[in-house]
Amino acid sequence: MNDILYATDDKLRAVVNTNVLVSALISPSGNASAILRKIEENLLIPVYCDEILREYIIVLSRPRFGFPKALLDDALGLFQIYGLMAYPRKSCIYMPDENDRIFYDVAKASGSLLITGNIKHFPHDKDILSPSDFLNNYRKYLDKSKI
Repeated sequence: MNDILYATDDKLRAVVNTNVLVSALISPSGNASAILRKIEENLLIPVYCDEILREYIIVLSRPRFGFPKALLDDALGLFQIYGLMAYPRKSCIYMPDENDRIFYDVAKASGSLLITGNIKHFPHDKDILSPSDFLNNYRKYLDKSKI
């Protein structure tokens, strides 16, 4: 693996699928929350585009979740404060769930990892990881500042 590809100033870049963000807000002690903490600690750079931000807002604002507005503002603010905007082209690769294409396209366009709770919705790719696999495989980079 070419680690340089994923690093910006020694920080990893990753596209965070909406399901990871939802899980992080539902379970503050889970792996998804650990990913948000790494963003807040400025150890992981989230990569996004306008379409991804819109999806975050639409999904997180659903009444069934009942997330307080302040919590949503804080979570979305992490992406805007610490993140990088990407401008992907639409890929032609087969996607089992067409709604997930934008996450894949942003990850590929930016040379970033993709973190998702729905691995099966994406093509088989070593750069597409579950939250737990991401934390386990990249801990040495995420903890670099603590050495």
